[in-house]
Amino acid sequence: MSAEPRINDRIRVPEVRLVGPSGEQVGIVPLAKALELAQEYDLDLVEVAANARPPVCKLMDYGKFKYESAMKAREARKNQAHTVIKEMKLRPKIDPHDYDTKKGHVVRFLKQGDKVKITIMFRGREQSRPELGYRLLQRLAEDVQDLGFVESNPKQDGRNMIMVLGPHKKKTEAMAEAREAQAARKAVRQGDAPAEAETPAEAETPAEETQAQDAG
Repeated sequence: MSAEPRINDRIRVPEVRLVGPSGEQVGIVPLAKALELAQEYDLDLVEVAANARPPVCKLMDYGKFKYESAMKAREARKNQAHTVIKEMKLRPKIDPHDYDTKKGHVVRFLKQGDKVKITIMFRGREQSRPELGYRLLQRLAEDVQDLGFVESNPKQDGRNMIMVLGPHKKKTEAMAEAREAQAARKAVRQGDAPAEAETPAEAETPAEETQAQDAG
């Protein structure tokens, strides 16, 4: 079955409850009268509640209505938040520089509103020292506690130890902030352009005044 509503001569009922172009209630009228009014207003008669008795129809520009509905649906999809789980792998004896680099990635993911799965990979004799991985995960959780929280506590999974961090900020909030920051950066770049163009002219002014004074 089509999801499209019936319009104009596709409507096959003896009478309808008519709603005017501005949402005003016209009342129950014969279908022929409703179609006549639609022609007078140069609008479409659109069935908006087919299961009502009698069906509810509205006078509207159906082409415009479809376009606006499609744009709203597109905007809703654009702003829809999809939770993403990122993964970061560490070794229990990671060096300070690598740790800072990995932590930076975790910070970025949490700021974006994404969850982060932290995996500590044990090799060889390291498997007998699970406390090293546990302490490392605790340290990381404390370092990013302003941005995220421990959603799943550290647990052993074969040769690995896993912890999941969740962001304090919702995905939709992170997306909105990112758009605002991008717009602000764009505005700054556009605002700087004219100032740079005026600088050479301003720099020449004192020299021109000096030449005029020397000539006098």
